[in-house]
Amino acid sequence: MSDNNTTSTAAPMRRFGRFELRALLHKSQRSMLWVVFDPQSGQEMFLMMPREKPNSEAAMLHWLKTVDGASRIHHPNLAHVIETGRVDPWPYVAYDRALGETLEERLARGGPPLPLDAAGWAAQALEGLAFAHEAGHAHRDIQLAHLVVDGANHVRLLGLEVAQEIVPASADFNTATRRAAREAAEEDVVCIGLVLHRLLSGKPVLDEPDLQAVLQRMQPQGHELVRLGWETPYPIPEPLRAIVNRASDRQTRQRYHLARSFWRALDGWRQSAEQDDGGPIALLKDKMQRFGHLPSTSTRLVTTVASSAMASQHGSQLAAMALKDMALSLELIRRVNNALRQQGPTSGGTVLNLQRAIAMLGLNGLEDAARALKPWPGPMNDGQAQFMQSVIRRVQRAGQVAQALRPAGYDGEVVYLISLMQNLGRLLVQYHFPDDAQQIRQLQVAPEATEDNPNPRGMNEQSAAYAVLGCDLESLGLAVARYWGLGDELQHMMRRQPQEAPVRHADGDIELLRLTCSLANELVDALAAPERKRQAAIELATRRYARALGLGLREIYDALGASGAITDAGDSGLGAMTDPSIGAAATAAPRSRLRERAESGAPAAASMPTATPPAAAAASPVPSPATSPASPSLTTSQPGTPARAPEPGKDFP
Repeated sequence: MSDNNTTSTAAPMRRFGRFELRALLHKSQRSMLWVVFDPQSGQEMFLMMPREKPNSEAAMLHWLKTVDGASRIHHPNLAHVIETGRVDPWPYVAYDRALGETLEERLARGGPPLPLDAAGWAAQALEGLAFAHEAGHAHRDIQLAHLVVDGANHVRLLGLEVAQEIVPASADFNTATRRAAREAAEEDVVCIGLVLHRLLSGKPVLDEPDLQAVLQRMQPQGHELVRLGWETPYPIPEPLRAIVNRASDRQTRQRYHLARSFWRALDGWRQSAEQDDGGPIALLKDKMQRFGHLPSTSTRLVTTVASSAMASQHGSQLAAMALKDMALSLELIRRVNNALRQQGPTSGGTVLNLQRAIAMLGLNGLEDAARALKPWPGPMNDGQAQFMQSVIRRVQRAGQVAQALRPAGYDGEVVYLISLMQNLGRLLVQYHFPDDAQQIRQLQVAPEATEDNPNPRGMNEQSAAYAVLGCDLESLGLAVARYWGLGDELQHMMRRQPQEAPVRHADGDIELLRLTCSLANELVDALAAPERKRQAAIELATRRYARALGLGLREIYDALGASGAITDAGDSGLGAMTDPSIGAAATAAPRSRLRERAESGAPAAASMPTATPPAAAAASPVPSPATSPASPSLTTSQPGTPARAPEPGKDFP
């Protein structure tokens, strides 16, 4: 059969059986796509057939049987098959031309699409492909021409099972088909990534129009590296760039292996880009409604809070007890700030002091908050709960290091909670999406060295989160903070200093606290590095922040030693959880240099605006909600006032 696309007007009409051949739309190594006219129905059709004809009657019957099975799969993003048949020696599949135009035709007519539109087309194709893969079928030759899009931007995939593997006539077709389908499914996912790469870059990948040829040239089969360049028709958002590059990563283990995983990352980014509360953020909020933000790590806390003996406890004792449970700390912060938001903009700033929060909510409010928590481990299984404990330990260690590094005059509890809030997204993802959290960690592990790539690097956390969820962990935490009604100042302090950005001098209290907690988190991350890289990572973090925070390496090691972080650094989870109320972290004074300045009478770092000394709040018993004073902005102690030490600790069941 001729596949020439050009004919003279005098040439006779070319036919394929009863079909009149109008145009050859695409020809790849494995298949051909024609536009034909069917005199029987009086309409144009897409006609798709394999590039190589079946090599025996048994192979022809197997091809027809497999394609017939695939045609019975119905999904909005899979093109409906009108007819399957054979015009010896060629089998074919027919689709309605009215489904739309191919992506190749769309690009030729309208130019490259916007990134959001391109991602939407690829996401729709992945939805249909995932449905087909889960039904046991594969495509095997995805090309731009095999995706048709209509005027409403609805995408459908053509050609499921058309490009079947040619096997010897004596082979067991069922066994060969099952094996080939498993292998082809992962190849399909890579091809969708290449389609998206083509749409975003505005030019063929590796200058090859046939994506099967691109696959053969890509690592590890070939030697070419496929990554999205910087010269694109439109600026590509960083999350989308990470997703596209993961789909074609040089290491096969780093790629998406399931169409469903690829779709989830892409759809998560699309919804997040379209609306602030879409995608994974909406899913996270739904899970928080059912399972709470975090499970309570103390089995005895609710009973203790509910006991009548607590009525006589001082506010500072109640706050110290509440701070031992990370879930209760967050619940109190959420409740008190949500209540302030409902009172209107004149109610004051964000409350980030548990003693202040308990004073406003009262003992009944504290008891209600404790009872609202889900018991440990919530929906997590044993393995997930164990890793969740290690994440909590790392966050607590970072808080202790931040306390030891805090400038003179700042409340240790506030510094500890800011450090905790900088990890809010990580904690929530580990609890609610433990499988995704594991994927993110795996993508950060450097692959094995090869001759072509002797010094491989894993993804950074941000890129890995983009590739799995479609948004980064910090954005998830900030979305939850807005959902809880936390103020702009705290949301700013929740943003860690980007590791690739230089650290500038802290301009004001808010920036000083943000940088201090960012440094503490980076130091704890450095302690989790392999031992041979640990010291270099600590020194690198120290150099970055030294000028802005007035710190030296000795003060860093003093802080790490005071918090117990160095002692426990041998464990990837940073060791067994300890109670800082009886350790050095609880009594660690502010760092020496600023303390000396304060004692010598030099101007020290000012307190936060409208700050109230904790000692003043502690002077009276816990008031009832009716008599609670209005909340100031992020409450800290005044310079020179001894800061009350928090007591976060362990009490796992």
